[in-house]
Amino acid sequence: MASGGTPVTQQAAQAAHELAKISDKEPLAGFKQFISRGSMVDMAVGVVMGSAVTAVVNSIVKNLLSPLIAMIFGKPDLSGLLTISNGKATISFGAIIGDILNFILVAAAIYFCIILPMNKLRDLTRLASSSGNDQKTKDDTPSPDQQTVQLLQSILDQMKAAGGTEATTKSTDKA
Repeated sequence: MASGGTPVTQQAAQAAHELAKISDKEPLAGFKQFISRGSMVDMAVGVVMGSAVTAVVNSIVKNLLSPLIAMIFGKPDLSGLLTISNGKATISFGAIIGDILNFILVAAAIYFCIILPMNKLRDLTRLASSSGNDQKTKDDTPSPDQQTVQLLQSILDQMKAAGGTEATTKSTDKA
């Protein structure tokens, strides 16, 4: 049947073969395109920076804040504070407070070390580009006084061309 198939079967086999050649050409091309998009790279940088900031903040909490808490409350960290135990179940409000404190410190560090400087840089770049555009438009457009003089000059020229200069001269002489 391989050589003696119907024309429809042969056409279908030929189409499948052509489709396989197209899709096998670069099987990872779509993945490569997906990875190389700017948003994906930005997200990867954000994840790496976020984990680095988290490591620094965790070190500050572990090596600075926890010893301070141990000195003040006599406990090694916040997880030992405000605990309620009933048999096997333990509710630790201190651990929740410690995690909230850790989250706030990570969020503040990311905001002040990454987001705020990036926003300032973006604003300065936008301001520099807009001031450059404003400078170009200021050079091209006449001032309002210059526009008024040009308009009055145009009106005067039209009146002269229409022969109305005698009427304007007589009206200005009477005043």
